[in-house]
Amino acid sequence: MAQARIVVVGAGVAGLTTALLLARESKYLITVAAKHMPGDYDIEYASPWAGANYWPISEAGTEAAEWDKNTWPELEDLAKHHPEAGVHYQDTAIYNRSKDVDSSLGKYLAEKLKAEPWYKDVVPNFRPLSKERLGSQYSNGHAFTSVCINTAIYLPWLASQCLSKGVVFKRGNLKHVCDASGIHHTGRKADLVVNCTGLSASKLGGVQDQNMMPIRGQTVLVRNEADVMCSTSGTDDGDEEVCYLMQRAAGGGTLLGGSYQRGNWDSQLDPSLAVRIMKRAVELCPALTGGKGIEHLDVIRHGVGLRPYRHGGTRIEKERIDGVWTVHNYGHGGFGYQSSYGCSQKALKLVEEVLIPRSVL
Repeated sequence: MAQARIVVVGAGVAGLTTALLLARESKYLITVAAKHMPGDYDIEYASPWAGANYWPISEAGTEAAEWDKNTWPELEDLAKHHPEAGVHYQDTAIYNRSKDVDSSLGKYLAEKLKAEPWYKDVVPNFRPLSKERLGSQYSNGHAFTSVCINTAIYLPWLASQCLSKGVVFKRGNLKHVCDASGIHHTGRKADLVVNCTGLSASKLGGVQDQNMMPIRGQTVLVRNEADVMCSTSGTDDGDEEVCYLMQRAAGGGTLLGGSYQRGNWDSQLDPSLAVRIMKRAVELCPALTGGKGIEHLDVIRHGVGLRPYRHGGTRIEKERIDGVWTVHNYGHGGFGYQSSYGCSQKALKLVEEVLIPRSVL
């Protein structure tokens, strides 16, 4: 049986994970075409700026929750058996305030604000936080074992895994999704295109998804080490600011965040916000500086990224665009890594629905 030709557009975590799962199937020849590749740092390329980690915010009983659930075993396997991937375990604590429940951010993070979120049956060592650990500021909270991902290692690792399976990478700045069908590395027209363009889906010809919107995130990467990965349900600095910190694997530093600024395309650093981020992090985790102030944080760099949020949720669908079969996998917001394998598995099934009946015929 002839191998089907597929072009995956986009080389963020969604595109790379989808390409890898496809490449594990010997019946496909895969080309990844993207403007940005692992190793690049650009405001258009969200994946390098992510934390990244696993603490689901998807609502119980939804397909999104199923994608998150199906991703955990894959990330846990990487943490256990593949240190070269840059994924490691971290003890994790979530601190919730009752006053955040009705805020717009609190509604978005509603699952995390529950005393018993659905993922309590997925992650190891789930347990409620004691009153002593919560203190007077927080109404409830929970701890569990999760993973943190060093994106500077993990994205190249995904690319290397793809290369080992015969995937070919090509730089390309496509104007229309159908153009991808003409750049397969075999020189022949692709049988199918997988669209993993993230925020760029808002302007990509043939897609132009007006439901896409950036959610600006600003972070500070420091050399200081944290004894726990943690976050809070809100801050006293406004509804678009958040507090979290996570120590990346393999000496990748500790990432402090952050912001959740809807519709904000600004790529430039906000110095005042950076100071607030550092102050909140030191207050939440005094071990960062040995109980001292932010002047004892050893800053590696500041970062700004744009989460590819989509009104209506992540789009994983198939459609025929100007005669070209296309499977979409984009719009993951701030949860691209923690849903990556579940979403890519769904995309793989859609690819099979399109191509396998054709190959049988």
